[in-house]
Amino acid sequence: MPHEKTDTDTAKCPMSLGEVDLFEPGAQNFWYESYKILHRESPVHKIPGEGTSPDTDGFILSKYEDIAFVVKDILRFPPPVMKNTDLEKAGVSGFNAEKENIDKEKLPASSVVSRHDPSLMNAFQVSIQSLRPNEELWKAHKRQLTDPWVGPGAYRHEEMVTEATNKLIDNWIDKDKFDFVSEFAMPLPQIVMANIIGFPLEDIPFHKKWGDAMVMPFVYGKGHRNLLTKDQSDEQQVLLKDFGNYVIDQLEEKKKNPKEDMLSFLLDVTYEPFDRKLTDTEIIGVAYAMIIGGLETTQYAIAHQAVMLIDDPDLYVDLDKNREKINAFVEESLRVKAPTQGLSTRMTTQDEVFQGVKVPKGSILHLRYGAANVDPDTFECPHEIDLDRKALTRHLTFSQGHRTCPGNGISRLEQNIAWNCLMDRIEKFEYTTETKIEYQSGIMLGTLELLLNFSKK
Repeated sequence: MPHEKTDTDTAKCPMSLGEVDLFEPGAQNFWYESYKILHRESPVHKIPGEGTSPDTDGFILSKYEDIAFVVKDILRFPPPVMKNTDLEKAGVSGFNAEKENIDKEKLPASSVVSRHDPSLMNAFQVSIQSLRPNEELWKAHKRQLTDPWVGPGAYRHEEMVTEATNKLIDNWIDKDKFDFVSEFAMPLPQIVMANIIGFPLEDIPFHKKWGDAMVMPFVYGKGHRNLLTKDQSDEQQVLLKDFGNYVIDQLEEKKKNPKEDMLSFLLDVTYEPFDRKLTDTEIIGVAYAMIIGGLETTQYAIAHQAVMLIDDPDLYVDLDKNREKINAFVEESLRVKAPTQGLSTRMTTQDEVFQGVKVPKGSILHLRYGAANVDPDTFECPHEIDLDRKALTRHLTFSQGHRTCPGNGISRLEQNIAWNCLMDRIEKFEYTTETKIEYQSGIMLGTLELLLNFSKK
């Protein structure tokens, strides 16, 4: 596989536990070597002083059984609540500040968010805390608001996704070479998500800018807590305020001219648990979740799949001849190369023990999904693509339990359709002499560029 380190990379392939650092620049190149060491020597790896306060710690969990146990119990392992105001001011993504707790009973039955209202910056948190503050409401939120569009109901978009896929192929099918990332893997989920939500396609460049702002902590944030500097946090908030204002404009248009899209649906639906319409702030929060979860992860997954199939041309031929196997390939590729490798999104509310290691109350748990997916105690020959593997969907790439990623349905659909359409028209893909594979910084395993040659059918 082509690869070239960037000038900013400091990481080297770890040979011992003392050399394992999942968060240093360039660590992405050696994560899977690090996982083997963690599984063998430190499956519960302590990060001193990086818990919910300076006197608590973080812990990296890398074993499948531990992470599967944690993600299924949101009451025992809730999202972290930061207790250090200096960290909050610095900018912390993925954590709830105590001051942001909201009493859902005091929320208005309806509201129109005004421009420049600071609450726009917390719309996602407001949406979570008002619509799904507990397990039962989380299930209701998925069942009523997102499942019909991006969950099990995603198959309603099959024709739209197929059309979008083929139009993208049309754009480069007559070229000698192209960038698979910028000309296919990246724009496909952008187009699909814009169509589903009901955003104008000509606004996609803005969606990309706002999407980048949403994942800024996961790309540029430091350490397992994804800490941004004050300047970075301020920049992010300005961009997110722009996004909130944009959604308000779109909502006003949908109120006048509703269409068959998710925004129009969210404006009209009566949310059963509260027997009321959604507030504009809540709808902004749902749109935020769709953008943050629906763009980068699918892009990275499709790019990883391309690399796997170029590295194993016989597999490409097998899938082309036996299209019913494509779904199994998608699931195995999601397991072997999880787009989101890990998140520090849970904390301990009591003393716990994992793999014989005591984890005190108030610790932050960094759930390393990428490591769990290749745990040799769970998956035989874990780094190999096995299309006959049993229970193909038990990987943790979309998490598990009621908190499974709500957009997993549309992501899976896009990936399956992408490879069916590509194999309809492309005999094979090959690296060019200029191909080099570099990963973006942060906790997502994202290929920045993939220059390819190809042969048409």
